[in-house]
Amino acid sequence: VQLQASGGGLVQAGDSLRLSCATSVRPWYMAWFRQAPGKEREFVSGVGLISRTDYGDSVKGRFTISRDNEKNTVYLQMNSLKIEDTAVYYCAIGRIETRVAAQYDYWGQGTQVTVSS
Repeated sequence: VQLQASGGGLVQAGDSLRLSCATSVRPWYMAWFRQAPGKEREFVSGVGLISRTDYGDSVKGRFTISRDNEKNTVYLQMNSLKIEDTAVYYCAIGRIETRVAAQYDYWGQGTQVTVSS
């Protein structure tokens, strides 16, 4: 199983970015996590096969997750980015709807998002 994340970069506060993660399978649940230096991996957002979504409190209203089941790809549209959104973003796939990182089966390699002032 392969996951390939892309779309990270360096932006200014208030800007937008769109992350993509293509997988080699069609999983039940696809999610994004992020990890900032010195912090634990944090659930950002998840989406099920029938497109029910979940968001972490810190991104609710600013980020939108979606998936294309024909392309086996999950997207994360990030708007109104803040400096505290700076982190490595990871995509993950699993068999259940969960916010717990340890319950995911496969992970992408991570893509860096840096938000400057």
